[in-house]
Amino acid sequence: MRGMIYLIIATILAAIGWGASKMVVMTIPGDIFIGARFLLASFVLAPFCFKQFRTLTGKQILALSGVGLVLSFALQVWVYAVSITTSLAEGAFIMSLAMIIAPVISWILFRNKPNKAFWIALPISVLGMILLTLGNGWKLEASQLGFMLSSLLLSMHFVLNKRIIGSVTPLLSICVQLFIVGISGCLYASFNSHPPFEITQHAIFWFLISTIVATAIRYLAQTLGQFSVNIETASLIMILEPIWTLLLSISILNEVVAPQKLTGGAIIFLSLFVYIKLSRRLK
Repeated sequence: MRGMIYLIIATILAAIGWGASKMVVMTIPGDIFIGARFLLASFVLAPFCFKQFRTLTGKQILALSGVGLVLSFALQVWVYAVSITTSLAEGAFIMSLAMIIAPVISWILFRNKPNKAFWIALPISVLGMILLTLGNGWKLEASQLGFMLSSLLLSMHFVLNKRIIGSVTPLLSICVQLFIVGISGCLYASFNSHPPFEITQHAIFWFLISTIVATAIRYLAQTLGQFSVNIETASLIMILEPIWTLLLSISILNEVVAPQKLTGGAIIFLSLFVYIKLSRRLK
């Protein structure tokens, strides 16, 4: 029961991260934000796994760094989409499709054929995506394309991360990867030119919320929860993130979501639910 509570808290904190990130990138450039956020978050998590750093081999460090760079690329695309989108809820539902995309990535990279549950859930998710993204005719917005690309990259990160996680504890893996995201993000930002911007108290407040609450504490809670909950239950709980993001964006950010988009989001949620529930029953 405690593990389930940890995971529910993690999904709520992730949703808060969406809103906090939107607030920050209205003032601070997204690439600078990602670099600073994840570098600081890795420092917050480091004390919890400091002793384990000595056990890492050179091969493990290279593997974690490579996977961390994939995550960094995904997050840079994500924060760009967040900075230009008018609908955080829409972005959250698109990003949740990473769970459906992951089997395809695994099939392409490692010849692991998707199970039958995937083929049942796929057309449902496609229908949901059509309703969610094509509200203005057959034309995709730049933010929607950004969220789709980021979702694709996150699914690749999930597949690659799953192959290396067996030899490294989850918390240590997360800490190293967040550090790589932070360092690479800072390097990327240093090569970009940015218009003048002011770091206000408002921006600092939301930056700290996104860094400490929505990144460090969220990943710590998620790791603790995943240790004591079976993978099916954990997956079902984790798909609550777009629901919380929808509620937050409507209640706090005053976002207006069209009925068609709500229907599309609900269908995507259904496709994820079907995929998770059937995955253990169908081979």
